[in-house]
Amino acid sequence: MYIIAALYHFTRFDDPEALRPALKALCAETGVQGTLLLAFEGINGTIAGSRSGIDAVIAHLRALPGCADLEWKEATSDHPPFGKMKVRIKREIVTMGQPDVDPRARVGHYIEPQDWNELISAPDVAVIDTRNDYEVAIGTFDGAIDPQTESFGEFPAWWESNKERFHNKRIAMFCTGGIRCEKSTNYLLGQGVEDVYHLKGGILKYLEEVPEEETRWNGACFVFDNRVSVEHGLREGPHSLCHGCRRPILPEDVKRPEYEAGVSCHRCVHETTEADKNRFRERQKQITLARARGAS
Repeated sequence: MYIIAALYHFTRFDDPEALRPALKALCAETGVQGTLLLAFEGINGTIAGSRSGIDAVIAHLRALPGCADLEWKEATSDHPPFGKMKVRIKREIVTMGQPDVDPRARVGHYIEPQDWNELISAPDVAVIDTRNDYEVAIGTFDGAIDPQTESFGEFPAWWESNKERFHNKRIAMFCTGGIRCEKSTNYLLGQGVEDVYHLKGGILKYLEEVPEEETRWNGACFVFDNRVSVEHGLREGPHSLCHGCRRPILPEDVKRPEYEAGVSCHRCVHETTEADKNRFRERQKQITLARARGAS
């Protein structure tokens, strides 16, 4: 059984690069895999491993400057959610491209999962999904607005073009684990929007805590590991990943003529050139050979 820990924390790291070697060494020592991003503004990532391994890494993270109250969300998997460990240095731990945005200064009102249904049912509330279009495509909340952005960095431009739609509305936003809403709510507050709310702990916390019979959620939630998607109770969803475009696909999509393992699916078959596809085929061939060697 693998423990999966999703986490983020905004704090000031004066030298993120200096934190990297010890963190990488600890993950190697404890067998923890996944991705952790370090930036001047804090840390973000998802890791998986044994109970003792996750506990050791979390303890190390909480000992970092300003991270004593770091929180994380846990799930489990019967198979390895990641193939390796990456500790990377980034400009931002979630890229929005707005230098004046600082969630440490202020964010919107946190709404607990058990109170979310009531809020988003109110007629004066506009519910905005801050995730990418391919994430929204497989699941979202009843009545949520999809900005149809390909990346989080497009959100400010979308808001600027659409803000008049939300005059005299309270704004409720949500994302997978909460980190994108930390930035988007701070951004809206900076734009003069007064009544801004966000789902505490994100969709993952909602799916963990809210009974399925009371849900306002439809579909599955995309996650950035080998589970691909999760449903209520954080049970693994039905999706796999097209390794040509990194979008989630369903079992029936694999049977479509456009699907070729590691190369394309019905969503991306016309988005890449034949040269791209040949390159993907070679990559898939090498992956298959590597797996065969590992299995022997």
